[in-house]
Amino acid sequence: MLAELEAALERRRADGLLRERRVIESAQGARLRAGGRTYLAFASNDYLGLANSPALVDALCASAATWGAGAGASHLIVGHQAPHDTLERELAAFVEPCAGARALAFSSGYLANLAILTALAGRNDAIFADRRNHACLTDGALLSRATLTRYPHGDVDALQRALAGARGRRRFIVTDAVFSMDGDIAPLPDLLALAQAHDACLVVDDAHGFGVLGGGRGTLADFGIASERVVYMGTLGKAAGVAGAFVAAHPLVIETLVQTARPYIYTTAAPAALAGALHAALGCIRGADARRAHLAALIAAFRARADALPWTLLPSRTPIQPLVIGDPAVTVRAAEALAVRGLLVPAIRPPTVPAGTARLRVSLSAAHTLADVDELANALAAVAADA
Repeated sequence: MLAELEAALERRRADGLLRERRVIESAQGARLRAGGRTYLAFASNDYLGLANSPALVDALCASAATWGAGAGASHLIVGHQAPHDTLERELAAFVEPCAGARALAFSSGYLANLAILTALAGRNDAIFADRRNHACLTDGALLSRATLTRYPHGDVDALQRALAGARGRRRFIVTDAVFSMDGDIAPLPDLLALAQAHDACLVVDDAHGFGVLGGGRGTLADFGIASERVVYMGTLGKAAGVAGAFVAAHPLVIETLVQTARPYIYTTAAPAALAGALHAALGCIRGADARRAHLAALIAAFRARADALPWTLLPSRTPIQPLVIGDPAVTVRAAEALAVRGLLVPAIRPPTVPAGTARLRVSLSAAHTLADVDELANALAAVAADA
C-alpha cells in the first residue's frame, strides 16, 4: 500500500495538484506572517475582518472564563449550555428563513450539511443538486442514499426538466447560495419557485453570503425571500470571524435534526466560549454596514483593475473574485510569483474546480484598503506579463 500511495502522490506532484500547508505565525488579518516574512494576504474568508477583532477576542476570553474551555459532551447529554441556547435563538431571529424559524448550532458547516441531507432524505427520495455545490453537499447527498441528480451549474431550465420527470417520496433542491470557487450567486427566487411548483424542499448553503449580503442576514434576505420550504445553513467561521455553523428552518425540521441527525447527536458540542464570542460577532454583523460598504468599494476597485488582465475574471459581486488561468502548473507558478512579491493568493486546482479551470482565488476583506487592492492589481499585472 505504501508504494502505491507514494506513486499516487508523485503523480499529483507531476500534475501540479499536490497541496502543501503554509504555517501562519500570526493572527488572521489583511497581513499574515509565515516563514518569518509578512505577506499581504488575499486568501481568507474573513470577509468583514472580524477574526482578530478586539471585541470578539474580549468576548471569547470572558466567555471562556465563565464557561471553561470545552463542552464536555454532546448537546443531547450535558454539552448544551446556556450560551449555545442563546446563540441559536439569536441566529433564528436574525436570519428568519420562515416565520417562527428555529436554529441549531453545529461545530462546522460540513457537519451541518451532512446532518440536513442524511436526516431529511432517504432511499425513496430525490435530491437535485447544482453541479458546482460544495463537496459537503455532495457527500451528504450520497450518504443519504437518495437518488441524486446533478444539474448543470445555475441551469434552472435543466433543473425544471429533471424535476418534471422525478419520482420520489420527497424532493430536495440543494444549492450553494454563493459558490465558493466562482463567487456567483444561485438564482434562489427561481429555485424557490420550482420548489413550490414541484412540492420540493430548498436546501441553501449560505456559507459565503451570511454576514455579507442582505445587510448581513445573508442571501435569502438579499433576494427578499422566505419560505417554510427553505432549510438554511450558514457558517460562523467566515464573515462571522469565529467557528462553527448553524441550520435555520421550520421548527419541525430543526426538531427532526435534533432527534435523528447523526452528525449532531454523536458529536461533542463546540465550546460554549465560542458561542459567547459569536454573540458578540452577531452584534458586529448587525452594525457592519460601513464595513460592507467598504468591502463593496474594494470589489468594484479590484474588478476595474483586473479586467485588463489576460486571465478570465469571473462575474461576481461578492468578495470572491476568481481569475481563471486554466493550467494547474501555470496557476501554481503564478501564485508562487505573487508570494515572492509578498502577496498570498491561493491557487485553486482540480478536483476543487473543473479540469481546465485552475484559478487564482482572490478573496477580499473589509480589513483591506484601496491601496492594498492597488498593490495586488500591480502585482498581478507584473506576474501576467512574465508568464
